Amino acid sequence: MSGEPKIGIVAIQGDYEAHAKVLERLGVAHTYVRLPDDLAGLSGVILPGGESTTHLKVMREEGLFDALKQFAKNGGAFFGTCAGAILLAREVHGPAQDSLALLDIAILRNGYGRQLASDVHMSATKLRKEPLEMVFIRAPIIESIGKGVEVLAEDAGHPVLVQQGRILASTFHPELTTDTAVHEYFLRQLNGKATVNP
Repeated sequence: MSGEPKIGIVAIQGDYEAHAKVLERLGVAHTYVRLPDDLAGLSGVILPGGESTTHLKVMREEGLFDALKQFAKNGGAFFGTCAGAILLAREVHGPAQDSLALLDIAILRNGYGRQLASDVHMSATKLRKEPLEMVFIRAPIIESIGKGVEVLAEDAGHPVLVQQGRILASTFHPELTTDTAVHEYFLRQLNGKATVNP
């Protein structure tokens, strides 16, 4: 990758090590983020899955919540998966909770009977012609999107991969497959080279 981006992975809880393994396979420099100072020198940040309320609690305790919002204001990019998508959403309910509010979507956090099942699907995306393997684990549901949000993939009638500027979010777990397409797209986005199939 040109420009040699360095990616931070918020390592509070959840599947952050799986994201690190994907970046290692791609030869991309990365570090774990637990404190505000860990954001120095980063091009982008990955917010992994896990339990969004636990993430929020620790982020606030460590001063990372406000530091991440400032990182976004300074032009930093974000990629959130599952709980990470919840943390990025403008509006969270089912039940309601606070968030970074960086992505203009409304998301249902705990729909259970109404949410996507824990399952593996093959679905089309705008990233390429071939379908993408998507691992859903008690996935949240994106219920609505703002005008500036592009839907890059849908599954079961709901958006599951969306982008707004330098913010990318998926309700599934691309880090739990051998397919690196979504991470590669995020990295291309950092270099201004992210394109989608028409």
